[in-house]
Amino acid sequence: MSAIELVTADAESALALSALEIAREPFTLSDPENDSLVFVASGSSSVSLGGASHDIVPGSAMLVLAGEEATFSAGANGLSAIRATVAPEADRHAPLGPRETVVALDATASESATGSRSYQVLFGPSNGSTRATLFAGYLPPGRAPWHFHLYDEIVWVPEGPGRLHLAGRVDELGPGSAFRLRPRQVHIVENSSPDRELAVVGIFTPAGSPSAAYLAPAP
Repeated sequence: MSAIELVTADAESALALSALEIAREPFTLSDPENDSLVFVASGSSSVSLGGASHDIVPGSAMLVLAGEEATFSAGANGLSAIRATVAPEADRHAPLGPRETVVALDATASESATGSRSYQVLFGPSNGSTRATLFAGYLPPGRAPWHFHLYDEIVWVPEGPGRLHLAGRVDELGPGSAFRLRPRQVHIVENSSPDRELAVVGIFTPAGSPSAAYLAPAP
């Protein structure tokens, strides 16, 4: 197993993000303090957690709470995934539903967000993740208005192309790009493709709704 840090932890955030490459040898993910949310980009694996076995495939996500052990046994082509960690100092939302371990995108509902965008929540307070919300977002070509969120967020871009607009700078977003957005940081995530939807995967804390955005003037 190899791990590459994409967005590192710091003193101002409970969130960090890394890319995982898991070969066919079994790999055990365990963290005594941090919750882990894993999103599968490619490949497949069976995972053992708490005496139960689960299959994970591209587009599915897994929640491993602090102190739990999940053992991955990847398929012939291995497994490529991202792992978001959420430290214990994150604000904890009240649980709103029973705990789930694995969730697939094709089993979650689509909801509307800023500027004709949509999203699907994979994990949040409704299914066991009280520290953070993990979601997939879908951006049509173009850009939304300048806006900000009250939550601390990390965003990962599977393919691109896109652009991140911040005060005084524009960053190109290609396959595997990742970035952090601080609470109240005014921004635009642009889909720079003329005809293709841009998919992103985001995690934020405190847990809540990805649609909670506030319009702002250009910085």
